[in-house]
Amino acid sequence: MAPSETLQYQGIIQLLLHFGWKWVGLITVDDSGGEHFLQVVEAMLSQHGICSAFTKIIPKNARSLNLQELTSEIQAYSPVLKASKVNVVVIYGETASITWLAGFITTTKVLQLIFSQYVEFSAGKVWITTAQIDFMLTAMHKSLEIQMFQGALSFMIHSKELPEFQEFLQIINPSRAIGDGFINRFWQQAFDCILSNVTGPMTCTGEEALESLPTSIFEMQMTGHSYSIYNAVYAVAHTLSTLFSFRSRHKVMKEGRRLALLNVEPWQLHSVLQRISFNNSAGDEVMLNERGEIAAGFDVTNLVTFPNNSYVRVQVGRLDPQAPQGKELTIYEDRIEWKGDVAQVPPISLCNDKCQPGYSKKKKEEEKFCCYDCVPCPARKMSDQEDMNICISCPEDEHPNKDQDQCIPKTPNFLSFGEPLAMVSNFSALFFSLLTALVLGIFLKQRDTPIVKANNESLTYILLTSLLLCFLCSFLFVGMPKQATCLLRQMAFGIVFSVALSSVLAKTISVVVAFWATKPGSRMRRWVGKRLAYSIVISCSMVQAGICVIWLTASPPFPDLDTQSLNEEIIVHCNEGSTVMFYCVLSYMGLLATISFTVAFQARKLPDSFNETKLITFSMLVFCSVWVSFVPTYLSTRGKYMVVVEIFSILASGAGLLGCIFLPKCYIIVLRPELNKREQLIRRKM
Repeated sequence: MAPSETLQYQGIIQLLLHFGWKWVGLITVDDSGGEHFLQVVEAMLSQHGICSAFTKIIPKNARSLNLQELTSEIQAYSPVLKASKVNVVVIYGETASITWLAGFITTTKVLQLIFSQYVEFSAGKVWITTAQIDFMLTAMHKSLEIQMFQGALSFMIHSKELPEFQEFLQIINPSRAIGDGFINRFWQQAFDCILSNVTGPMTCTGEEALESLPTSIFEMQMTGHSYSIYNAVYAVAHTLSTLFSFRSRHKVMKEGRRLALLNVEPWQLHSVLQRISFNNSAGDEVMLNERGEIAAGFDVTNLVTFPNNSYVRVQVGRLDPQAPQGKELTIYEDRIEWKGDVAQVPPISLCNDKCQPGYSKKKKEEEKFCCYDCVPCPARKMSDQEDMNICISCPEDEHPNKDQDQCIPKTPNFLSFGEPLAMVSNFSALFFSLLTALVLGIFLKQRDTPIVKANNESLTYILLTSLLLCFLCSFLFVGMPKQATCLLRQMAFGIVFSVALSSVLAKTISVVVAFWATKPGSRMRRWVGKRLAYSIVISCSMVQAGICVIWLTASPPFPDLDTQSLNEEIIVHCNEGSTVMFYCVLSYMGLLATISFTVAFQARKLPDSFNETKLITFSMLVFCSVWVSFVPTYLSTRGKYMVVVEIFSILASGAGLLGCIFLPKCYIIVLRPELNKREQLIRRKM
């Protein structure tokens, strides 16, 4: 007639989890029930991340409260019970367990006060008791104070006040309980008197009132145990009534009703009891489940004590087996009256302080898993709750804040027009573009002068135009990457620069061919002219254009987000699609520059009239130096700085070509016009 003990164990675990108590003590009686309790509960504690700080097994003879035995017990167990961080103790056993604990605490006070070393190890403790225990003290233990259990939380068998129960308690006395020896013994112990016909100072009058007794001696309310017995009696009564009714319908009972009931064997009640269901006088439905257990839960009560050793139980929760799994326990915290000396409400019972957000738990060596150190989260990880076992990574578009206790959005990383680096690069590109346009204008205006004609003016115009476009290409690398700019930036840069390099190569080869053609009987004369130069420019440029077409067809560039490279930023960039094709474009430009440099270097000692090869040699040396240093620098940077490196390389290599090849000529055209004459060129040649 008592609810399932397994349900009570689940309730204890849920109660501990509800208040976050992870470091608890266990006290149990030394019998088979206590052993079973430890086996089941300790396994459940471990499963739910709770540790038992200590386990105290009460000896079977605990009722005696022998001073010598208590003294040895105190010496053995005071250190663990004093542990300040163990603020919650679960007590399992019978009512004698409370008597032992009360005597243990009281005796400890007396002994330690004698030696001036008293430390209140019950201070701040929250006692959790099971339904088998009542806070009842026998007459010989009246001196023990029940106040030490103030604030205790108890699982109690559900009960209701029955009609006329209080009236029954008020009229009961030894004179009305004739033949009931228990009442007489109880009366003498409770009121500390003697039932006797001889009147004396210690003689019981028989008219003493039960309500005058402290609650620790006698409770006026019906307890869960009494309620279970009441329901059990009525269950048997209903079963007998059902069985009698069944027999009366199927059998003529000559021996009378009383004799029929006496002939019922106990085992004959089983089948009927398992199906019993009725409402008792308190209005509760009483029925058994498929396992033959009463289908009822537990009340969770809070013990509120008073100086006169009385107490009241306040219901502060309910353990309902019919509730959804994991929500069987309901607690009303506002109804709980905690012990006055607790450090905070609700009390804390942990092996160590909780790890704050931004930290994770690290197990201490050779200690239970509830005892741990708190270590800061590693880079790129965070913890936003207390006592997290591991730090977690933020979503890809977020990163941990400075304290690593929350995730915040990452900021976009790209070279925007308003940034200083972008403004410098744009100004430089615009400056070199205007300078190139100015040089082109000078050459167009002076196209009839000898120095312009001597340097193959058609190739010069192509080279200057391609350099102008190269400088303008750098604007494609600034701003938020989009589909169009991602497709254009590398393709336009690669093709335009290839045209420029092809023009330089054509100029170099044209100079060499023109020199060899001046020798008598040379077959190179047929190659002199614009046809060779145009063929070199077109063919070399078409190869690069073909590489770009294959790139666009196979795996074109596209806007992409890089969430991994930087901790606090999302890199918005153009994914090249195919890294191989990107480096093919660069490699081809490097090949053209290397060929131009080699040919120009070999022809650097030609006569002064053809000294443009020296200028080309220097320009190609600058170009190759820039792009050789570009690759490792490009690979070692991330985000907008990678874009800045590429812009710088474009501007630097373009400026190298412009400065090395054209500035000396512009110097002669603008500042030394007397040198820009045919006679001067012929004289220099002689």
